[in-house]
Amino acid sequence: MLAQIPHPIIIAHRGASAHAPENTLAAFELALRQGADAIELDAKLSKDKQVVVIHDQSVERTTEGKGYVNEWTLAELRKLDAGSHFDIAFQGEPIPTLDEVFKAVGQLTFINIELTNYRSPYDQLPERVASLVRRHKLSRRVLFSSFNFLALIRIRQLIPEAPIGLLAPAGWRGLLVRSWVGRLVNYQCLHPDFTDVNARLIDTAHSKGQCILAYTVNLEEDMRRLFQIGVDGIFTDDPALARQTLVEISRSKSII
Repeated sequence: MLAQIPHPIIIAHRGASAHAPENTLAAFELALRQGADAIELDAKLSKDKQVVVIHDQSVERTTEGKGYVNEWTLAELRKLDAGSHFDIAFQGEPIPTLDEVFKAVGQLTFINIELTNYRSPYDQLPERVASLVRRHKLSRRVLFSSFNFLALIRIRQLIPEAPIGLLAPAGWRGLLVRSWVGRLVNYQCLHPDFTDVNARLIDTAHSKGQCILAYTVNLEEDMRRLFQIGVDGIFTDDPALARQTLVEISRSKSII
């Protein structure tokens, strides 16, 4: 999958979430119009075991509801407004299902699916997601990532042809994840906090046949630094800015 995309890859973090409500169809569709090479989304299960796309474990930050996502049925979640917290222009934008996202943009782009069952790490999320991926014939168009290494191990068994991205927190905790969790997970990409990314980390990953996709990069100066030291891709809330920055770097190189 990753080899098919020109590097560096611009991945819209939760869609074009600087310009539209995160993890909504509006944000994903806007990301593609802004030139994103791929989108990133967060998957978890509702109370009735449906795969919904929302980042937080609770619904409170991005909707008017209260409580954990997995305490709400899909029908209840669909009644929530996931757009007004961003701007009144998006009032009524619903929490989408993964099935809906696949139907809307699955054949138009590549999708990084973060398995976010951090509150219920042993639930059926990997199996439910794998079933949807198979149904839509998207196993060659998805990348799975998570901080939950158990979810990554399980999704690897279910869809062995899809690449795995190991998410690593910033600082010393990320170093621990890369050292010991990395031995347990057969991953193709490392997803570190962008502040931890330097030329040495990139060279080490490349020597192992792995790629570096840095999160979450929203300032132009950070984008420039990472692009110039050879990062394979970035997650950004602002794919339009990332695309513009890449174009400007390319123009300056052609002038030189």
